[in-house]
Order: sequence, then C-alpha cells, then structure tokens
Amino acid sequence: MITQDTLTDCRWCSQVSKANGEDPIGTARTADHWLLIERPLPWTEQMFQEDPRIAELLKLFKQLFMKYGVMLSPTLIVPEPEYSQPGQTRVIYYYRPQQQFARFEKQEFIVPEERSADLITALIKRLMKKPNQLDQFQTYQRDTSHIREILVCTHGNVDAACARFGFPIYKQLKEDYAAHSDGQLRAWRCSHFGGHQFAPTLIDLPQGQYWGHLESDSLDLLVNRQGDVAGLRPFYRGWSGLSKFEQMAERDAWIQEGWDWLAYQKSGRTLRKGLTGIKRYLYPLLRWIPLKRAQFFLEQWTRDATWADVQIQFMSADRVTSGHYRARVEQNGEVTTAAQSPKAGEAISLKTVPQYRVRQLVKDPT
Repeated sequence: MITQDTLTDCRWCSQVSKANGEDPIGTARTADHWLLIERPLPWTEQMFQEDPRIAELLKLFKQLFMKYGVMLSPTLIVPEPEYSQPGQTRVIYYYRPQQQFARFEKQEFIVPEERSADLITALIKRLMKKPNQLDQFQTYQRDTSHIREILVCTHGNVDAACARFGFPIYKQLKEDYAAHSDGQLRAWRCSHFGGHQFAPTLIDLPQGQYWGHLESDSLDLLVNRQGDVAGLRPFYRGWSGLSKFEQMAERDAWIQEGWDWLAYQKSGRTLRKGLTGIKRYLYPLLRWIPLKRAQFFLEQWTRDATWADVQIQFMSADRVTSGHYRARVEQNGEVTTAAQSPKAGEAISLKTVPQYRVRQLVKDPT
C-alpha cells in the first residue's frame, strides 16, 4: 500500500490507485451521444483557447447541454496513417438508439478539412431540433457500422500518466489486434475522458464500455471476448449507458450472465439512495423531475450516497430472455488514491475515496 510516508519515487497517480486497490467500477461517464473528431497533435490548452473554430464548437457543446439537456461526449482522436487521409477529417457520431439498448448506433463522415466544423455544427444543431443541414454531407458518409473503435487515452498534456501508460497499450492494440482484424477493429489515441488515476484507460465503442488499470495480458480477454468474464472484473470502469451505482450492479450481472450479456438490451433505474442532511429529503422528490439536465446535476450532487437500491432491466436480442436484476450497492470502506500526477518538482497529493460492493443481487425473470 502506498501512503504519504512511502511515496518517495512515485510520480504517477495511476500507480498509487492500482497499488492501493482502488476499484475503477462506477467511474464511466454516462452519455447519450459521442462525437469523435480527428485532430492532429499537439492538443494544448492554448489550442482550445485560441483556435476560433474550436472555441465556437465548445460554445455549441455547452449550449447543447445547458439549454437542451443533451449529454454529448466530444473526443479528439489522432489521425492514423492506416485509416486517415491527408486533407480530410474523420468525424464519427454515436448515439443511444433508445432508452433500453445494447450498443450505440454509428454514423461516420470523412469530409474536407475545411468543412469539418460545418459538419460538426450541423450534427449539433440537429440535436437542438433545428433545421436539418446534414443532407449536404450525405456524400461524405461512410458505412463503418461493422468496425469496432477502441480509444486509448494518451493525453499527456492533461495528465502524464495517460501518456506514460496509455501509449504502450494503444501500440499493442494497434499492432497485435487491429492489424490482424480484417478491418473489423481500429485502435486510436484519444483525448482525455476522465479518470487519469486509472491509466491506462480506454473506451470500447460501439459497446460504450470504459476500462482502466489495464495490463498487457488482459487485452486478449477484452478484445476477443472468449474466456472467463470474471478475469476482467478489476479493469472494468462501467458501461456508459448507466449511472454510477447502476454500473456497479451491471458488472456483477454481466459476470453472472457471461458474454451473452453484451448483446442484451439494458437500462437502469436508481430507486433509492442512502443520503444524509437535506439531500435525504430532497432526493426522493427531485428524482422525478423529467429534465435530463436537472437529473445530471442531481446525480452529481448525490454521488456521495453510502448505499443505493438499483434495478437493471434486460432483454435478449431475440426477445426470448428478459427480466431485471435488483441490487443493493453499499459502501465498503475506503482507499487512498491520487487524483492527478504531479508536475515536475511538485509532490503528489493523496486523498481517500469510498469503495463499494454489491451486497445483494437478485434476478427476476419475466
């Protein structure tokens, strides 16, 4: 176990997190939409502040959430010689097809670089229910729904651990798996999506699963999906179709069901939370507000719950198997971790975070 007294040469937040046994489950960002945009390196803070095209898009992303309550995760990906074309920009859009689903639906466009901002603007304005301007980009659309995209965070400008530990995993995925997939898999370096302390961390699309603390010998199981699912338990951050406590219950349901679970249409509900103070009284009332934006802030406000009762509904693709899992998720101690790797000359800062377990998991078939 790494403590403040034993840090000495440790410079990486993910080393502290992993050595102290921090469980990554429940840390996947919940999303309804994804937008992957090719953008050459470097990705600096100055670029985000000074590039007028990016500044305008960031305004639209903020407006999309604050005014329309649409949860979209924009992510930059590094152009790859094997997949990308000079002077062209790839834009991949994923969306939740319905409330209960198994995987995100996909649209991919390859447009001239100078038209990329216009395409992204058209996609965002469609989500705002504004007049559809996407028709003018139909000739740029590509059918890549059969291709699996794995995004590995290597964004060292945000946290050095992501570059230090992410790049070798990305390289292995590209050379040992994507290169031998007959065009069914692509590996990308991507911008930060949260969870530096879980580096190396990745997102697997169209499934929408987050992974962290990955090891080289865990990739066979993750990519090929053959073998004991339980072997992936320590690395699973959660499915982005669910919220924090629902993700914890979903992991246990997946391990119980096996690989078929990935094809099941799923949705989740958080029924009750163990809260204190004013939150204890307001949460049962506020959870019924239908606005997604309000529910997002309510979820953030109540992430400190000590327990939660959740329900995971499921249905197989052929509709033969369906039902739901009921689970009680409860706090089970705490561990010391580091939220960020320090810059040169700085000391690493530690904090304690709660850990959880699924105490009850009951399957009710229908």
